[in-house]
Amino acid sequence: MSSELSVDHLLGIKYLKPEDIDLIFKTADHFKEVINRPIKKVPSLRDITIANLFFENSTRTRLSFELAEKRLSADVINFSAASSSVKKGETLIDTVNNILSMKVDMVVMRHPNPGAGIFLSKHVNASIINAGDGAHEHPTQALLDSYSIREKLGDVRGKKVVIVGDILHSRVALSNIFALKLQGAEVKVCGPKTLLPKHIESLGVEVEMNLKAALEWCDVANMLRVQNERMDISYFPSTREYVKQFGLNKKLLDSLNKEIVVMHPGPINRGVEITSDVADSDHAIILDQVQNGVAVRMAVIYLLASKIKQ
Repeated sequence: MSSELSVDHLLGIKYLKPEDIDLIFKTADHFKEVINRPIKKVPSLRDITIANLFFENSTRTRLSFELAEKRLSADVINFSAASSSVKKGETLIDTVNNILSMKVDMVVMRHPNPGAGIFLSKHVNASIINAGDGAHEHPTQALLDSYSIREKLGDVRGKKVVIVGDILHSRVALSNIFALKLQGAEVKVCGPKTLLPKHIESLGVEVEMNLKAALEWCDVANMLRVQNERMDISYFPSTREYVKQFGLNKKLLDSLNKEIVVMHPGPINRGVEITSDVADSDHAIILDQVQNGVAVRMAVIYLLASKIKQ
């Protein structure tokens, strides 16, 4: 197995090879052990400076990246667009080049525009990690989801995963489809017809309109929230209607003739896509996903930084 990634940036899962994912997971296994020690820090990246650029709201991802960077002893600078010169009309490239002139080695960026990370990687001299670009991709979320499935079920290959909810606006869904297919999993999507992209089958996934049937088929259900902030029109009659057809509750879970694993990328809208008694049950690995997120992001940052050092 190669000891380095085939890419210089993490812009999307679609640019990775299966062996890249293997390497990230094996590295994450090591870091997972590190973050469970009494002293949770390693001096691996003492000479690396990382800028976190968030042009869109984020709690979980930003904290997870920041913690991963600090656990690796990197120097970290945080940038929030809300309080920056972007508000004064500065362009993305100018903003980033100004930050890079302060000798920053790596940029973690979340941006509302799809492809922002790809655009940036062609114009600036730093390693870019995409922390979510619009409704396009969210690669580290897909990696930590697959890592959590691997940890719980032993392997991703051959597993049946259904992604339920707002597939149309979800960068998590797209990255997960790419990652799961790359590792040999079977994938179905389930949700209101208005929230499923046209031609989604061309990605090698099947569409299932009935939630109960999807749950009977799957080993893992990844429940996505409805992204109201990305909706300019109404995609379904009411939240109540959505919950009735696509909400996962304990009664439905208990009615299945097998145990399934329930995942959620967060933030959870309790009582909409998933009820509290499901989110807090033994079926759910939602908090494991959060913990694994730090280990996986440490692995990605470490592997990309080792390419900079060369």
